[in-house]
Amino acid sequence: MLATASLAEEILQLKRERRAILLAHYYQEPEIQDLADSVGDSLELARRSRDFEGDVIAFCGVWFMAETAKVVNPTRTVVVPDREASCSLVESCPVEPVRAYRRLHPDHAIVSYINTSVEVKAESDILCTSRNAVAVVNSIPPEQPILFLPDRNLGDWVQKQTGRQNMTSWQGSCIVHATFAARKLVAARMEHPGARVAAHPECPPDVLALADFVGSTTAIIQYCVQTGGDEFIVMTESGVAHPLHKLAPGKTFYFIPAEHCNCSECPYMRRNTLEKLRDCLLRIEPRVEISEELMRRALVPLERMLALQ
Repeated sequence: MLATASLAEEILQLKRERRAILLAHYYQEPEIQDLADSVGDSLELARRSRDFEGDVIAFCGVWFMAETAKVVNPTRTVVVPDREASCSLVESCPVEPVRAYRRLHPDHAIVSYINTSVEVKAESDILCTSRNAVAVVNSIPPEQPILFLPDRNLGDWVQKQTGRQNMTSWQGSCIVHATFAARKLVAARMEHPGARVAAHPECPPDVLALADFVGSTTAIIQYCVQTGGDEFIVMTESGVAHPLHKLAPGKTFYFIPAEHCNCSECPYMRRNTLEKLRDCLLRIEPRVEISEELMRRALVPLERMLALQ
């Protein structure tokens, strides 16, 4: 505890010296969330990164999130605690096949989940997050075909919600959400029969079919806090346990282990530590560097998304 407190003091001192803002995703370790100026999901943090006074953004999440922050803040310095904090969705969707698809299907609108590289964003017509994906797809003329990438589970769920028939989903998936098993959820419901189930749309369809609520990370938190009942089975990354316990201390939350491990943690998100956060503020690296042309192109679909209410 003393070491953690000392590290926190160092980080806050460096933050003041660097005129920095600390942004953290809900999937970060609790001690990082507690130090952050803003904790949120991808959409909230994309918006928050534009609205502060300062010089440096220390982004505690994964690399594509820091790239997004740089795109909307081209003159500011953006650093991350760990350069290797990647994302299975980003890795499932390299840019060259997307460019090839564009050449073969120039009439298609490319809707890219924010969990993509900046290069893929630059090839897209509009971006989305899990919170606004339905609204984004509905904003596209119904006669225009859509390529939705890269998460197939989110794409299939959005297609079901919108009734969109002319929509193709890329075959990427989240290393955590895609491995949640319906059989484990059924067992958990039998063990906790009074619990409501809240699930992220990156989960497989058979898991979503068993849920009482499907929504983004922020929407899941709001649902669990505001909905009556004392027990909730939460089908997303277990980092959200920290804000849930802070906002609803009288409720009980159960997290179902994924198939590949006895946990529901994202190994990429958990690469970030207080020590690495301290070091990135001290050294101002790893630093996000993107060419002006790439930032300009990626900003167009990002601003289209942010303009949607």
